[in-house]
Amino acid sequence: MAAKFGAKSTTEEVLAGVDLKGKRILVTGVSAGLGVETARALVAHGADVVGAARDLKKAQRATSEVGKTALKNGVSFELVELDLASLKSVRAAADKLAADGRLFDVIIANAGVMATPFGKTEDGFETQFGTNHLGHFVFVNRIAKLIKDGGRLVNLSSAGHRFSNVNLSDPNFSTTPYDPRGAYGRSKTANILFAVEFDRRHRDRGVRATAVHPGGIMTELARHMPDGAMEAWVKQIQEQLAAAGESPFEFKSIPQGAATSIWAAVVASAGDVGGRYCEDCQVAELISADSQVSSISRGVRGYALDPDNAKALWKRSEELVGEAFA
Repeated sequence: MAAKFGAKSTTEEVLAGVDLKGKRILVTGVSAGLGVETARALVAHGADVVGAARDLKKAQRATSEVGKTALKNGVSFELVELDLASLKSVRAAADKLAADGRLFDVIIANAGVMATPFGKTEDGFETQFGTNHLGHFVFVNRIAKLIKDGGRLVNLSSAGHRFSNVNLSDPNFSTTPYDPRGAYGRSKTANILFAVEFDRRHRDRGVRATAVHPGGIMTELARHMPDGAMEAWVKQIQEQLAAAGESPFEFKSIPQGAATSIWAAVVASAGDVGGRYCEDCQVAELISADSQVSSISRGVRGYALDPDNAKALWKRSEELVGEAFA
């Protein structure tokens, strides 16, 4: 790679000198935060972008400037309705795109929820696992044939994957006591494992998949956390880092947070990021199984990249949604 980027790199810095004219990219979750910035940066550099969102009116308001930038640059910006907590909506959105038939160079699965109170999706899945993983699992697989040969899938995961491995015997917390943070960890580990297995299944035609951690960013994602919970969590993190002799944690700006997604999607070498987990615009190092790290430290847990774990999650996901994918 021509340039070395890091935690403070922004979308504009990673895209400096990059011309995306002729590229068509799908981004989910374009009604706020990282999704909006991702779409903005892509159209600013010449890409045609399709944004997916649950609330189209909210997305239209949030992306009004994105639309203006697209018009100015002579590229397209379209919106499609997608509620990841409803497989009916997921399938309808995928069918609409399939019927349209136009191909994508990249899919960025950006949408998600975090630390929600216990609840279930329209189809009876635990909210975070159902929305963050199963919704994207069905949506992406249904439009996988629309990804051009040599294209990419980028799944937004999180350092929160270190909270928990997936639990394939009790994915909906039917017998396990519910913990918002643990449930989030399960879903974010699933995002990585989905990328690992998708990459294995599609690499023969040059399609590569990766998962990324955007960093800690103050966005709407934390809206479900109780008052004071975020502050208490950050305090705990700072104490852990201080005890380990590490530098204090710093929140990223939204342009810094969206940089890793874009870097992995259109800047990094496909061979470098395929089947991997990335953070701070770099491929993350594997954390040893006995390593004691905070949820905010760098690195990826082995269970999140384990190919057998990825295959097992894929099979269980197919069982849960009642649909098999080649």
